[in-house]
Amino acid sequence: MTIRRVALLTAGGFAPCLSSAVGGLIERYTQVAPEVEIIAYKHGYQGLLTGDYITVTDEVRAKAALLHEFGGSPIGNSRVKLTNTTDLIARGLVPDDGTDPLAFAAERLTADGVDVLHTIGGDDTNTTAADLAAHLEKTGHHLVVVGLPKTIDNDIVPIRQSLGAMTAADQGARFAANVLAEHNSGSRMLIIHEVMGRNCGWLTAATAKAYREWLDTREWLPEIGLSRQAWDIHGVYVPEMDLDIDAEASRLKTVMDEVGNVNIFLSEGAGVSDIVALMERNGEEVPRDAFGHVRLNDINPGAWFGKQFAEKVGAQKVLVQKSGYFSRSAAANEADLALIAQMTTMAVDAALAGTPGVIGNDEERGDELRPIEFERIAGHKPFDASAPWYQTMLSEIGQI
Repeated sequence: MTIRRVALLTAGGFAPCLSSAVGGLIERYTQVAPEVEIIAYKHGYQGLLTGDYITVTDEVRAKAALLHEFGGSPIGNSRVKLTNTTDLIARGLVPDDGTDPLAFAAERLTADGVDVLHTIGGDDTNTTAADLAAHLEKTGHHLVVVGLPKTIDNDIVPIRQSLGAMTAADQGARFAANVLAEHNSGSRMLIIHEVMGRNCGWLTAATAKAYREWLDTREWLPEIGLSRQAWDIHGVYVPEMDLDIDAEASRLKTVMDEVGNVNIFLSEGAGVSDIVALMERNGEEVPRDAFGHVRLNDINPGAWFGKQFAEKVGAQKVLVQKSGYFSRSAAANEADLALIAQMTTMAVDAALAGTPGVIGNDEERGDELRPIEFERIAGHKPFDASAPWYQTMLSEIGQI
């Protein structure tokens, strides 16, 4: 197949890899196939539907390495689901005349002359692209879709490590180092560091691990009140482990009495089912997004947990802080940059060979880095809470 034009898009929430992944793809095409034109749809599938794109010029190609130095996405993201017709009509992205959004998007790709589509996003982003390719195949337009796995939650099946997650954990730990310094801004402080993400068990655990590794590098002076016990984490709560609030509150009250403060790392998705069940029992409407997910910002899990624990542990002040926007918009760290380089190189090579899939280390095939078949891609991979490193950490902080 002759490849004349390649399109890039980033979609979903931000992760510390998007800018670098865009830069890496541009660099690789410039290196091995400079004759291929590159366009970038603005704000993900929104730009695809509206035909709004940036053409990658020679100047951009020459300076694409700059994109590795920044977070965010230079071409923009949006949370647009191509199969949610009602939402697309409400946004004015497709006409309200019975048009099938997949067909509408496919026609746009055809009109734009796109031969290869690179999607940088989570499971929804990449499987939607596969649906587009399948639809176009029926109309005689062959589109090669090669995706890159982006999610700070590291929850894409069967990919061992998604892009951006390692950086997000490091940045969350950096955020926590400042927030937990608030532990003695008053007496009997309860601090909840809320890690953003619906299924962020892995990210919460990895952030806690990174933070405690930072504690290991510090020298302490308890004689003047500079105590590791006060700076340490006293509870880590993830969706993959049951939480007995009363039992934990009893344990944490002892910590509060002995140490003088309590610090918690909370996955935003932990306990959501309990909150939703309570809202439904009270006859309240549960807010949901275009994908049918509960709007976590609206139900505010961190504040809910703070309220549950505050009285039980005798807190005089409660501080709830989210690290998500700080963490997810950071520039990629060295570990992620190395992984991005491997994946973008393979993504371009796979596209030029006409091989579709999502690039990743395939856990079901010995962690081989390869284009993984779209039908095997899924989201919400649970964190393995039985992992020895995680169990060791819980034991060290007295949670188990």
